[in-house]
Amino acid sequence: MVRRPLGNHHVGPDTLLVTSDTTRTGATTAPTEELRKLLTPVRYVLWDLDGPICRLFAGHPAVDVARELVNLIQERGLGGLLREEERLDPDPQAVLLGVNERHPESDLIALLEEWLTQQELIAVPSAMPTPYVDPLIRTWSALGARFAITTNNSALAATAYVESRGLKSCFPYVYGRTKDLDQMKPDPHCLSQALKALGADPSHALMLGDARTDYEAAQKLDVPFLGYARNQRKLDLLVAAGVKPSHIVRSMEEVLAALKAMS
Repeated sequence: MVRRPLGNHHVGPDTLLVTSDTTRTGATTAPTEELRKLLTPVRYVLWDLDGPICRLFAGHPAVDVARELVNLIQERGLGGLLREEERLDPDPQAVLLGVNERHPESDLIALLEEWLTQQELIAVPSAMPTPYVDPLIRTWSALGARFAITTNNSALAATAYVESRGLKSCFPYVYGRTKDLDQMKPDPHCLSQALKALGADPSHALMLGDARTDYEAAQKLDVPFLGYARNQRKLDLLVAAGVKPSHIVRSMEEVLAALKAMS
């Protein structure tokens, strides 16, 4: 862990930032010493957006967006592209990826991706900050760590969210979903872009995510991983994906406390 600024870095138009409340979210998962060991070499942090930084669809439920997306596909007479489980899936990204699997690189995919981006932008004002993440971001940045966002959500939505929290200067690089859906995590494309932009050695980087896809993308680039599990279901899914329980936290307060103890 670096305890001083790492020199000047460019703050581009896609710069981001965040803040949060201080409500406890659950019992500690990562033993303190294990967490400190994981954090000590970290100079660069690749953040997933939805989960570690905020609950993007807290006030604009993802299940409603997914249903509207299914209806949009059916209205165009293309309901046959959907499997039954996709019609019922509460995750709009899963619906989008299902259609892409059977109808890739099409005008339909471009239209649906743009529609989902607009829904994510609508969700931003009512998104809920992850408890303790804002002070964590500010503290880690002050200690010299450099950040990028690497998300399967739209980069536009990610940028809008961090700007709304007043944390834009902490995130000079934001990489999100493009119309080439094959580059979404678990493909490591956005992580690779972030590492290059930061000039980061993967061994001194950390991917902070809450999903199997985050972990698998990090694994492909040999980037250490810290999982965030806000509930038991998330914890079980991360463990099932292969993440060590000692590399999972239930609250960002754990990370904040570890950093303060190291500084």
